[in-house]
Amino acid sequence: MDADYELDAQGLRCPEPLMLLRNKVRDMAAGEVIKILATDPSTSWDFDNFCRFMNHEMLAKTESETGYQYWIKKG
Repeated sequence: MDADYELDAQGLRCPEPLMLLRNKVRDMAAGEVIKILATDPSTSWDFDNFCRFMNHEMLAKTESETGYQYWIKKG
């Protein structure tokens, strides 16, 4: 899936990945997509809640042995 931005939060623990995402999304235009790479399992619910509360769209999320990938569209 294509993304306008990529955020590497691998190796970071809660709340750092969420804080980095929040700061980056502030600089994005509505409709732009960001791909996030993370290793902290808490991102799976943190990012879902972030999208729900801030009216962004979780386009996709995947989990593998090496971590998590998320694609979020700014609302």
